[in-house]
Amino acid sequence: MHLTSRRSGLAGSNHLASTALATALILTFPVSAMAQTLEAPPQGAEAGAGPDNPTSVGTGAADHGEIFVTARRRTETVQDVPIAISVVGGEHIDATGSFNVGRLQQLTPTLQYYSTNPRNTAVNIRGIGVPFGLTNDGIEQGVGIYVDDVYFARVASATFDFLDVERIEVLRGPQGTLYGKNTTAGAINIATRQPTFDFEGRAEVSVGNLDFRQAKAAVSGPLSETVAARLALSSTSRRGTLWNTTSGRWINAQDNLGLRAQLLWQPSASLSITLAGDYSQQDPECCGTVYVRTGRTQRTLNRQYEALAAAQGYAPPSTDAFDRLTDLDASLNAGNKVGGASLKAVWDTGIGTLTSVSAWRFWDWKPENDRDFTGLGITTLSQNPSQQDQYTQELRLSGGEGALGYTLGAFFFQQSVDTQGSQQQGPAASAWLINPSNPLSADPSVLDGLTATNTIGLDNTSAALYGQVNWQPLAGLTLRPGVRLNYDSKDGDYASVVTNGEGQRVTYQSTDPRIVAQRAVLAPQAFTVDYEDWNFSYDLTASYEVSDEVLVYATYAHTFKSGGVNLNGVPSDADGRPILEAATVAPETVNHYEIGVKARFWDRRATLNLAAFRTDIANYQALVTNGSLGVLRGYLANAGQVRTQGLEADLSIRPSLRFNAYANAAWTDATYRSFTDAPCPPELSGGASPQPGQEPDQPGTPGGISPINCDISGARLPGVSKLALAYGAEGNVPVTLLGQEGAVYLGIDGSYRSRFSSNPTPSAYTWVEGYALTNLRLGFRGEAGFEIFGWVRNLFDTRYFEQLQVPGGNTGLIVGTPGDPRTYGLTLKHVF
Repeated sequence: MHLTSRRSGLAGSNHLASTALATALILTFPVSAMAQTLEAPPQGAEAGAGPDNPTSVGTGAADHGEIFVTARRRTETVQDVPIAISVVGGEHIDATGSFNVGRLQQLTPTLQYYSTNPRNTAVNIRGIGVPFGLTNDGIEQGVGIYVDDVYFARVASATFDFLDVERIEVLRGPQGTLYGKNTTAGAINIATRQPTFDFEGRAEVSVGNLDFRQAKAAVSGPLSETVAARLALSSTSRRGTLWNTTSGRWINAQDNLGLRAQLLWQPSASLSITLAGDYSQQDPECCGTVYVRTGRTQRTLNRQYEALAAAQGYAPPSTDAFDRLTDLDASLNAGNKVGGASLKAVWDTGIGTLTSVSAWRFWDWKPENDRDFTGLGITTLSQNPSQQDQYTQELRLSGGEGALGYTLGAFFFQQSVDTQGSQQQGPAASAWLINPSNPLSADPSVLDGLTATNTIGLDNTSAALYGQVNWQPLAGLTLRPGVRLNYDSKDGDYASVVTNGEGQRVTYQSTDPRIVAQRAVLAPQAFTVDYEDWNFSYDLTASYEVSDEVLVYATYAHTFKSGGVNLNGVPSDADGRPILEAATVAPETVNHYEIGVKARFWDRRATLNLAAFRTDIANYQALVTNGSLGVLRGYLANAGQVRTQGLEADLSIRPSLRFNAYANAAWTDATYRSFTDAPCPPELSGGASPQPGQEPDQPGTPGGISPINCDISGARLPGVSKLALAYGAEGNVPVTLLGQEGAVYLGIDGSYRSRFSSNPTPSAYTWVEGYALTNLRLGFRGEAGFEIFGWVRNLFDTRYFEQLQVPGGNTGLIVGTPGDPRTYGLTLKHVF
């Protein structure tokens, strides 16, 4: 089956800035599967509880009592279930300004988030999940994203502001034997606040520098004795952080709107049905980069950036990236609409709890980009509008008592993606893209108006059966075997039609020198592809309660990341025919090992959790060159083997309700173990191809000989810092302010990342140096629900890059996205 595609426009897209990095007031706990925080028991319900000895393991003044989870479909404290998870409460999210997915990496050291715009977004856990810098409709992510049990197929469809969130859970390691789809690296589970039969509401308004404005509101209450409703909305706007000297406007702004409505029907104590709908819209002028540096490549000097720019009398507006000046001359936009509806039913059948989740979601992406990253008219149009519809159905039955419990599930997923792309070259393209030794480089008309119109379609179907058993053969010992049977089917089509400025079709049959030069810049291609596969996953976790306060556990998981189809174009043979062997990609095979210990001490005032893990991946999905096909063009394929391993430590203390502190650390060693056909870094690219017997020249040798591909076995995976930290503390003192009883509090939160590679193949030009961010907040929290606080983020105005990029063409140009400068503001909040 092949999709009927609407035709209009392609090419890559460019940056949706992750925005200001927020502070972390968070605890990290090793727990199991998709945890749900439940209402804590009354104070004093457990030994040691009381005003001077709280059982809280959270880090906000609003957190009291144990955090409970339903990871094994029963109510348990977060410390009593194994596997690693970071839990961020909704109050912490609000207090720290962590209002979107991009800011979560400052709260959880093992999470990596990279975005050049919503579509080109990657979320990885422990360094794995999705290939860095590669967006392809035909492959899937390894980190599952769920909102209220609904799976979000594309990371791009989850780049919204958090709306009325109760908690966020970041699960580390494979989770596929208990939940939906695509959790070979982990999962992000977002749970929103649910309708209540007691009237309640909350409102929050924030203002800050850079014209920051944010408003949030939610109201919930009964409509009858059996029906309750909840309505929430959020609006965020902020001026951009980069000044575009060409347009005379700030770019990389924020402009977000979100709405959510929920209706709960509870006809009896054993049955509840929730109908939910949501809509989010983003429409900022985004996403741009700034000049960072240049580096020598293997191109001849007259084809490197400095010479090409000088030949056209061009210079960037600044060579200091932190002047935050750019001169991009193409239109910029990151229009993004996401939404959907779901129906969730939970029924206590007597033999177990049956849960059904039915959902439909859509994603509408309308970008505009400047893909030459300069103020020259090289690429004047670059966009890839895309529309997605997805339908999911999940059924789960959980039950069992005493020494034996179980969860059984079935999951169905259907997705259609329709992407239209267009790329058009401008009057400066000939001089920039054609070798100056070719007289055609002096003729602007050769490439001016050259246009590729691409259509991409995908029909993706997946189904799974899964289950897990909890068996206690001995007191304190629990064994949890799990299995998953998965089926995937993908049908795709790709077509690129290229026309020149005279309206002629560019074909492989033509030998006209102008057509040959045009074909070297934008090449036509068309093909269809289909893929289907079954795979079987399994895991086993063993845990032992050494005492009431100490739990040790060990996990082994053997699982798969789904295979896929290559819908970014594939290599062609000498006659221009697509090499279809490159159009399918095999599944990744994952073997995961983990051990951990979780302990409470100091009369439950402190928690220390330790974990060690190793994950081996075979058939890693990445961009390769040459491979078994003997071609030079990069294409998506199975690269070889990857390993990630590391240690994680999470410490929190709360000696009293007046003070709490935390420190979370992650050491991650994520490397390619075998990758012999990797694209070369820019310093080894752009030169002549070697002839038989010729050896490549040294890196950065102008006019040198470039290797066909590079062996980067042993190199670090992109985006992964070896050391990442999150830490902070909050203290408060009781006061009476304006007649209200409450407390004045001071909180400090920080994070640190050591340096990381910002290119799929490590390059001397694209290492992002390590940086530390510090954030402060000072406020008053009233017992009646009123709160006011001032905040400063990036207190020391640290200069750092979120990401560096290597534009195509091997000219040596490096561009990047500076992180947010110091921001500050004031928040008013009332909960009633």
